Amino acid sequence: MGVIPGWLLRHQVVIEAYLGDSAYGPTYGPPVTARAFVSEKIRTVRDQRGEEVVASTTVYLLPTQDCPPESRVTTPSGRTASVITSDLHDGGGLPTPDHRAVTLT
Repeated sequence: MGVIPGWLLRHQVVIEAYLGDSAYGPTYGPPVTARAFVSEKIRTVRDQRGEEVVASTTVYLLPTQDCPPESRVTTPSGRTASVITSDLHDGGGLPTPDHRAVTLT
């Protein structure tokens, strides 16, 4: 199957990639608009440190889309949230839709 089909990516999100911390707080890259599928559902996930946190939204992106943890994402509803996890799902040639799944606070 390859990459997730474009017709499934019905939404647009704005991603500001987390670049690191400065003396004045976190710094972010320029806003980038990306095609996505947004699923708003509250669930429990584990963050980078292995702690359980509540995620309110999952965003599905193309596998090539950069969206590291702690980035800011603005959803179609206008809500801006932080990235908890950003997982690449690559079927390694199997007939599965390769994509990136991003969970948001």
